[in-house]
Amino acid sequence: MIDLHVHSVYSDGTNTPAELVALAGERGLSALALTDHDTVAGIGPFLEAAAGSGVEAVPGIEISAECERGTMHILGYFIDPRCPVLLEKMEKVRAGREIRNQEILKKLNKLGYILMWSDVVRQAGRDVVGRPHFADALVARGHVKSRKAAFDLLLAKGRPAYVERYRFSAADCIALIRASGGISVLAHPATIYLPDDQLKALVKELKACGLGGIEAYYAEHHPENIARFKGWAEEFGLVCTGGTDYHGDNTPDLKLGSGFGQLRVPDEALVQLKAAPRG
Repeated sequence: MIDLHVHSVYSDGTNTPAELVALAGERGLSALALTDHDTVAGIGPFLEAAAGSGVEAVPGIEISAECERGTMHILGYFIDPRCPVLLEKMEKVRAGREIRNQEILKKLNKLGYILMWSDVVRQAGRDVVGRPHFADALVARGHVKSRKAAFDLLLAKGRPAYVERYRFSAADCIALIRASGGISVLAHPATIYLPDDQLKALVKELKACGLGGIEAYYAEHHPENIARFKGWAEEFGLVCTGGTDYHGDNTPDLKLGSGFGQLRVPDEALVQLKAAPRG
């Protein structure tokens, strides 16, 4: 059993890289990929913890891409976490995230939902501050009853406190991953809200840009989605990968390696990733 999509405290998960490796061992995983959002800061501790553990560690990243409808993320595997260009671009994303957070805070206060920055940071703990922490701070202050209510009312795309953040185009994400010596994979394609023919055309376009794989095996993909994306992988010559998108306590119903119980990512996915052209 393998899991090629996992997050740690270095982005929006609740486990340290060492805890993830230990949990992978307990659950009988043979390989694990750390794919934190827009950062490679956890890869060093991850590789160190995995050394001699019996769990093969795959250095990765998940980069947010521009997307008009839904959400698009590009996964990168076997990247060099010391690549200067990658570090420079991720620093730009980090700076953009900080600007966005301050704008969200201003909007909320202007709308009458009084929060202090310290309220949000308290909810984030060791995590990178994001919209879920604003939602939790709103709950803690008594402004809303739940995180979902905060998003539905204020923080979701199109709602009054939403602020767009800096993102690269999908082509730029792919190029950046290639520049760092890695192979790029389109994450959870079902979160891109396009008609089937347009989504397939997008995958074909990204393949022409250097995309190496597609994440067909995913905890929230229905069997028909898995079959459809596997078919596209075969048609376009892409590696068919998968993972749980595990975030620790932030996804309490999701289990490392098996998702909601039904997920099984074939070991062959990692074999094919290793054999795929990089850079």
